[in-house]
Amino acid sequence: MKSFIKVMKALSDPGRAKIMKMLQQRVMCVCEIHTALGVAQSTASKHLQILEDSGLIASRKEGLWVNYMVADGSQNPYAAVMIGNIREWLDNDPEIKRLMDILPGIRRETICGR
Repeated sequence: MKSFIKVMKALSDPGRAKIMKMLQQRVMCVCEIHTALGVAQSTASKHLQILEDSGLIASRKEGLWVNYMVADGSQNPYAAVMIGNIREWLDNDPEIKRLMDILPGIRRETICGR
């Protein structure tokens, strides 16, 4: 039951649902995510931690960057089901459409100057 509740709580926040949709498009770092969402980096980091704790996303450190991606679902069977389902959900939502439109222009090299 705890694993189920953890996944449902993680997806209950609109910001975290948006992060899931963005990560379906590409691997991203926290600076790209906070820029896309227009939130503080600490807020984006908190959202990422909750999503990772639930098994919905994974992270990998590569040099200076921590890259976030949709998880494979092996950590939590409830997360695996939701990962599969969310691919089909929210595509017609105006906020999700806006994010998908701006996402190609958001690049860590531009944001961080590296």
